[in-house]
Amino acid sequence: MANDPLEHGGPLPGTDLPHDDPMAATGLPRDDPLAGTGLPHDDPMAATGLHRDDPLAGAALPHDDLVTRAASAASGESGEGRQPPTGALEQGPTPRTGTALGAPAGRREGREKVTGNARYAAEYPVPGRVHAWPVPAAVARGRVTGVDTSAALALPGVLAVLTPGDAPRLGETDDATLAVLQNRHVPHRGWCVALAVAETLEAARAAARAVRVCYATEHHDVVLRPDHPDAYEPEGGAQPGRLEHGDPYGAFAAADVRLDTEYRVPPLHNHPMEPHASTAHWDGDRLTVYTSSQGSTTAQSVLAGLFDLPGEHVTVVAEHVGGGFGSKGTPRPDVVLAAMAARHTGRPVTVAYPRRYMPTVVGHRAPTLHRLRLGATADGRLTAVLHEVTTHTSHVREYVEQAAVPSRVMYTAQHLLSSHLVVPLDVPSPSWMRAPGRAPGMYALESAVDELAGALGVDPVELRIRNEPEREPGSGKPFSSRHLAECLREGARRFGWYRRDPRPRSRTEGPLLIGTGVAAATYPVLIRPSTATAQALPDSTFLIRVNAADIGTGARTVLAQVAADALGAPLDRVRTEVGRSDLPPASLAGDSSGTASWGWAVHEACAALAARLAEHPGPLPAEGLLVRSDTAGRADADSPYARHAFGAHFAEVTVDTVTGEVRARRMLGVFAAGRILNARTARSQFVGGMIMGLGMALTEGSTMDAPFGDFTEADLASYHVPAHADVPGIEADWIEEDDPYLNPMGSKGIGEIGIVGTAAALGNAVHHATGIRFRELPLTPDRILTGLLAER
Repeated sequence: MANDPLEHGGPLPGTDLPHDDPMAATGLPRDDPLAGTGLPHDDPMAATGLHRDDPLAGAALPHDDLVTRAASAASGESGEGRQPPTGALEQGPTPRTGTALGAPAGRREGREKVTGNARYAAEYPVPGRVHAWPVPAAVARGRVTGVDTSAALALPGVLAVLTPGDAPRLGETDDATLAVLQNRHVPHRGWCVALAVAETLEAARAAARAVRVCYATEHHDVVLRPDHPDAYEPEGGAQPGRLEHGDPYGAFAAADVRLDTEYRVPPLHNHPMEPHASTAHWDGDRLTVYTSSQGSTTAQSVLAGLFDLPGEHVTVVAEHVGGGFGSKGTPRPDVVLAAMAARHTGRPVTVAYPRRYMPTVVGHRAPTLHRLRLGATADGRLTAVLHEVTTHTSHVREYVEQAAVPSRVMYTAQHLLSSHLVVPLDVPSPSWMRAPGRAPGMYALESAVDELAGALGVDPVELRIRNEPEREPGSGKPFSSRHLAECLREGARRFGWYRRDPRPRSRTEGPLLIGTGVAAATYPVLIRPSTATAQALPDSTFLIRVNAADIGTGARTVLAQVAADALGAPLDRVRTEVGRSDLPPASLAGDSSGTASWGWAVHEACAALAARLAEHPGPLPAEGLLVRSDTAGRADADSPYARHAFGAHFAEVTVDTVTGEVRARRMLGVFAAGRILNARTARSQFVGGMIMGLGMALTEGSTMDAPFGDFTEADLASYHVPAHADVPGIEADWIEEDDPYLNPMGSKGIGEIGIVGTAAALGNAVHHATGIRFRELPLTPDRILTGLLAER
């Protein structure tokens, strides 16, 4: 943290505000009182940035006696329940923090990023560094019979070419995607079969292209279909593969109104701005890697096992990560290849995957085939819900996109079937992508609910509210909090939902058909054990250390706010260190669990530190006071409550009857996600998820070339991620939600719920505009025109 301006009395990181500026602790620019608040412009509280019922939220504390204020925090004088939690969640509500959270503080690392001072994995200038370039398999299934490296090694600057015959041997791993260059088997096209190492990136690329590989090819199968003979029902995993209550088949057959329909979601690809990259170097038997990772504690453990090292001999640095969307949740082959090449050559090595390689080596969202059967009474009460999903996995590692899980959460139905079938194919291994399972599952479920509303003649908002469950349908647990109906009602009010003519094709502008749609959203609350330290220093500042991963979510900033709140200290007196495996170990940034997990440990350490300061006489020692917290056994304790965030999406689209183009005009998301810890970064997360859902609905999709055995869309020219011109005015807001059964902050994860339901809202709007139900994503002009022409 040598560049941290707090150490030198500089401006607040990410702002131009001096420490004595009363706006500094809020992070708000002087001329933009609404920035990042999520509040509507006609709300009298909007300009304040405060919660409607919280007079202190976001207020900056004066820079006076920090020890006194910390002592007040420990005694509860500046807010109820600041003491750390003492028991497991099932024993009662979690003790809560005070009232300092919620301010829309600016990102602490913002200045470093926009000035180019933030270093990413491939940018560390390690002395003597060289570069490596992978050689991807050119067959869809088979075996390497020979590798000719002579032409590659003859090129200037080439140091080595690693092959399955001479690459360093690795230890056993639970993730077979990391067992690169360990044998001659080729499980799918794009699998790494060699690695060229050279003095420059250009020389490494040229060497990789000069390598000649011979194969013995085998028959491959890459086509997913619901009647595939190898389909099986998966066991284990986060959720059971199959859940059945009552008599779903009988109840569906006896229902007054029945809907039986199918939906298809194609493969989708993680395309973070920063490609997967790693720089590795060895110092004797000690390995240091700079890698783009959502969890360097996990990466440290995996690398220690692969290279047979004590954990403390591996240091993983991931201080800045240019996005991941799940694909960097666990190590990918780049970090293993970099470490192998560095050991083989004795030089630091950087491996950075080209964009075109990423669809095959970093995971993808597996395609899902959905069959939805909904049975209801004539007045719109669901009696049967049957959601059956078929998806694919690879022969390398099993991963199941559990897309039927949302049906276990959303709507009351005495008779329920939620099941999955998975087909192992000769495809790249699928993995996590933002809102795994829920994003495709809610597209299908919420589209089917919209279809059912049309069949019943019931307003889609009303139908959802009418089927609100008292307990979670799948588990029978009570909800810790559930405000979906409030999100739907507030969203409908602000969107002007009830002014719409519900009849399809009822609104036109020349060749444009205009429609509106709605869909619900949900994502589970997940909390994992983490550790953190809090240190009070003699200069009246505090240092928080936790191996969190800031993947663009603003984790540094929000954790500082959690700490400042628990300490009763001004925000600009708190520094945070994250993104290094030599920090206190913490869980990875995934499943919307990061802040909920790390924040618990940070809050607990800071609350304990405040108590120690209250009892400490006189000045602090030169090393300060240090407190460590570990939430194992409590953060991961079973809860008697079903804990989820909820939301409602509303969308308006135009459909061009001449070109088939669908354009989103406006989108609104209203969420119930516990206590919002930073209004600015929260809005950024909600809107980012909604934009990703826009891409899922209208532009993003991948196809498998069956004879070739690979994804056709391998770059950003053919796989279109939404650009500025694709994105309309998007509004994201939230309702106040107090849930005492989560963590000391009362927060739920918000990184993924924004994408969940967005595609369905847009798809439902297209149906309202055209009167045609399109059941396969994305809704590209060719599909729309085909449907429109078929109706003529």
